[in-house]
Amino acid sequence: MTAILIPALAIGAVGLVLGALLALAAKVFHVEVDERIEKITGCLSGANCGGCGYAGCSAYAGAIVNDGAPIDRCSAGGQAAVNAIAEIMGVEATAVEPVRAVVMCSGTHENAPDSYDYYGISDCLAASKLQGGGHKECSYGCLGYGKCVDACSEGGISIVDGVASIDGRFCIGCGSCRLVCPKNIIDLVPKKNKIYVKCKSCDKGPAMKNKCSVGCIGCKLCEKACPAGAITVTNFLASIDYSKCTQCGLCVDKCPRGIIINEDAAPAAEAVEAPAAV
Repeated sequence: MTAILIPALAIGAVGLVLGALLALAAKVFHVEVDERIEKITGCLSGANCGGCGYAGCSAYAGAIVNDGAPIDRCSAGGQAAVNAIAEIMGVEATAVEPVRAVVMCSGTHENAPDSYDYYGISDCLAASKLQGGGHKECSYGCLGYGKCVDACSEGGISIVDGVASIDGRFCIGCGSCRLVCPKNIIDLVPKKNKIYVKCKSCDKGPAMKNKCSVGCIGCKLCEKACPAGAITVTNFLASIDYSKCTQCGLCVDKCPRGIIINEDAAPAAEAVEAPAAV
């Protein structure tokens, strides 16, 4: 009996001592957490998408309180999140422009041929590390392996004919797809703007014609046609200043390549449910 009791008491005593030490350490090393962090976290979207540039909603909330990070980084939370955070922090709320993600590439299998066959890992980043930035003739084009598909928490991205396609009805504008795209061809566009240049190539016109049948050739016809001065051509690529664009559509009519898209002119899509997030 004694042989069992003494070890049991010894173990119990050690446990009490360790418990007391842990309790003391908890008090000594205790760090006060600003209650505003928890409140701000509750105001955010909860998607933990990383679109704000931080590891998740709580990390972003901590950056706002501790580091003075801007309060308008949560695109998914929108104006409501900004207003709530501003009230918590005692600052003035800034206006937020709702945005959505758009893949600026039209290099489908038909439009943009491959320069070689790729048999490696089915991953955009891995494929982009190879010769020419990937298997497509156009080194700027979407590789279509779906890294953005995996990143989308709303399941709003799919690969269509070799190019990523984002359904704006399901996009919350978090920008997580943009962060993971190795080609940097996903832009955040104001939701109210329906016209955009669906290309990212900076190759000269003659070279582009051999790489993609619809790619921008930098002809500047759109730039000359725009009465608001919203379009400029830099490095052989047209780009739109959405703060100036009036949605007149003249650039769409003038583009000889059909690479400037007007979503309002496209056939209306049937209402469908968002695909399951991957």
